[in-house]
Amino acid sequence: MECPNDIISLKGIGEKTAKLFYRMGIHTTEELLCHYPKDYQVFEMPIKASQAQDGALVTIELFLPAAFSWKKVRSLSVGTGAGSDGRNRVSITYFNASYLKKKLTAGSTYLFRGKIKRAGETYHMDQPKLYTWEKYRQQMGRLQPCYALTAGLGNKAVAKAAAQALALYHEEEYLPEEIREEYGLIPRGEALSRIHFPEDWDSLLQARKRLVFDEFFLFLLSIRQMKDHNEALKSEHPMIETAWPGRLIEALPYPLTGAQKKVWQEIEGDLVSGKCMNRLVQGDVGSGKTILAFLALLLAVSNGCQGALMAPTEILASQHFEQLCRMTREYHLPFRPVLLTGSLSAGAKKEIYKQIKEGTANVVIGTHALIQEKVVYQKLALVITDEQHRFGVRQREMLGQKGGCAHVLVMSATPIPRTLAIILYGDLHLSVLDELPARRIPIKNCVVDTSYRKKAYEFITKEVRGKNQAYVICPMVEAPQEGMEGLENVTDYGEMLKSRLPEDIHVEILHGKMKPADKKRIMDAFAAGDIHVLVSTTVIEVGINVPGATVMMIENAERFGLAQLHQLRGRIGRGDKQSYCIFVNGSDSEKSMDRLKVLNRSNDGFYIAEEDLKSRGPGDLFGIRQSGALEFKIADIYQDADILKKVSVTVDNILKEDRDLEMEKYASLKRYVMENAGKFVDFRSI
Repeated sequence: MECPNDIISLKGIGEKTAKLFYRMGIHTTEELLCHYPKDYQVFEMPIKASQAQDGALVTIELFLPAAFSWKKVRSLSVGTGAGSDGRNRVSITYFNASYLKKKLTAGSTYLFRGKIKRAGETYHMDQPKLYTWEKYRQQMGRLQPCYALTAGLGNKAVAKAAAQALALYHEEEYLPEEIREEYGLIPRGEALSRIHFPEDWDSLLQARKRLVFDEFFLFLLSIRQMKDHNEALKSEHPMIETAWPGRLIEALPYPLTGAQKKVWQEIEGDLVSGKCMNRLVQGDVGSGKTILAFLALLLAVSNGCQGALMAPTEILASQHFEQLCRMTREYHLPFRPVLLTGSLSAGAKKEIYKQIKEGTANVVIGTHALIQEKVVYQKLALVITDEQHRFGVRQREMLGQKGGCAHVLVMSATPIPRTLAIILYGDLHLSVLDELPARRIPIKNCVVDTSYRKKAYEFITKEVRGKNQAYVICPMVEAPQEGMEGLENVTDYGEMLKSRLPEDIHVEILHGKMKPADKKRIMDAFAAGDIHVLVSTTVIEVGINVPGATVMMIENAERFGLAQLHQLRGRIGRGDKQSYCIFVNGSDSEKSMDRLKVLNRSNDGFYIAEEDLKSRGPGDLFGIRQSGALEFKIADIYQDADILKKVSVTVDNILKEDRDLEMEKYASLKRYVMENAGKFVDFRSI
């Protein structure tokens, strides 16, 4: 777009609505067009309850012979009623929906759309959407885009804004014609139009293919151009081997695994080589990456330098800080660590800035606050980022540049098949931790359908009675948007669980839209054992350590990639008790059930990643959430692995032919890359 316009310039969007878009990170019409639909729904003709499969998303026309009954259960408003489709009776439950009291009148007929639960000849729906025939007919027969939303902003408002933004779209086609012809790609402008408002499935697939290509192409182009530059960089802080890391390894109460020893040799070799380290340590959950990070920091500070460890969340940063402080006291290590996060007071930050600048602090642990302009390091030699997929390469570089040319070590707990890792992390040398410590007790897994929920709640109650804790994971934060009624959400599920579990079991909710202080308060209470059951989104997948949690129940497991499910599962099994993971398949698809059973067979993240790669197909386009490995807006490294591999070859060929993109056929590409520098290597955070 020649000049991205503020979202507020669109008709019908005032200051109040604009703020809702801003909350989702959408400030311009260009950003709006890249806010792709999460899913698409087709509104079919209503069916009879007896025609529905258990767990299916359906629309049923029901006659209400009597009014709904409403009552308070603890702090929850619960409405119950039943309707007839002429053949069968369907019971319905609403939670915190008292606004429906006046709408649901006896003797009336309505269309109810939601997930139906079936047990023999008994049918039930929770929280179905309510439609009149007039409203429902307007939705029928078309692919309806379903967007990620925020409270106060409806799907219709986003779709209307997207239509206006498309009308204003003017952008030069940057891809050379020969590449578009080779891959059969439609123009980018046409792809944007079709992704928001597809005429049919074929139109949608063509649009997605072009946009997936763009994401991979621009990402890999940026990565490849950085690699040559990084390879030649000499370290401004040369190090020598010291005795400190070896002493710590000997003092630890457990031996390092063979894989840990091998990777530590690679890291140490990089640090004393005289060149800038640029290494990715890729290890499964629980493989022992953190101790390797601490050993690297120990080598840096014992050489009189500073080190920085950047985590994606304040919770994880605090955990790293507390662990390092504990080890410093226990083993008399020369660390002088400080914790720097965005939620600190201005006075506290000022004092920490002073300690960093003067060198009083030799290890700085924190979040994105570490790369703020006000942070000046005295002698920053080593930068460690925890969880690569939560940071863009650009953010990593910004932190590295604060140390002149600092060594960079990236830690990732997301196992990615090596073939893809080499392509994606082309700017980093790769180390793999493929061995788990012997002291870890393997997690017991089960894949079940929704009929198992009652038993699962009983099992959770039993575990809590045994002084343990549980996670329940839902894919959504708030009540499902129009067309996505089959998905469980944290807000409603938390309230429902409070009514189903005994009153003395403390249930709380957690999600990424909460304020950092609220998230920290809840996680601290959970870690302390004051909260027994935590209903959460995937915000907990990154590094949260609660040894008392022995159960995880994942709703709508079919909506996640296997690699992300494995990452989530890694939050349990961190103590000395047996842990259990329950994957609830909310789909009636046998394929989904078979895919999830891979998690029954193995706790090996690399095996699971390879199976994830094999299991994705065209039918999964919008049915599986991002894998959690690299969070592109629309591309998925597993499902789109074939495109990724082809794009990698194309990028290498272009740079081999014309590294600086000086040829006439690459003129538009060069302009586009220069105008959008930095956009292609930043990944979305929680």
